[in-house]
Amino acid sequence: MGLGSNLGDRYEHIKRAVRLIGERVGDVIRQSSFIETEPWGFESPNRFLNGVICCETTKTPHEVLKLTQQIEREMGKRKEHATRRSQIDNRKSVNRKYFDRPIDIDILLYDDLTIDEPDLKIPHPLMYERDFVMIPLKEIKEE
Repeated sequence: MGLGSNLGDRYEHIKRAVRLIGERVGDVIRQSSFIETEPWGFESPNRFLNGVICCETTKTPHEVLKLTQQIEREMGKRKEHATRRSQIDNRKSVNRKYFDRPIDIDILLYDDLTIDEPDLKIPHPLMYERDFVMIPLKEIKEE
């Protein structure tokens, strides 16, 4: 899983997300170091702190998605809304526009599975374009 934060205490947000993933999804068996990066796909004065973890789980990919989205919501991830700001929107972006967030959790890989559904794509379709994913992913794959 890829983790990122660019609001508040970024390090603490990622540490908390890792702890919650360990409690709800499965054992975190590897964790990369953190790297600081510029926002990808949008402009913001807030730099990201990013890292990658490897988790052993008995959950299905869709269960993992639901659990990680729940963690994001609990940690204050708000979605910008195309129409009404008070409406809850579970998308990572609106019209492919990304936003600042205290935590972002992406499922990058799940064993050797390939899933191409509207709500879940594994491997993550943009991971190879993102150094903030590939650098930490390479670090934990070499362990």
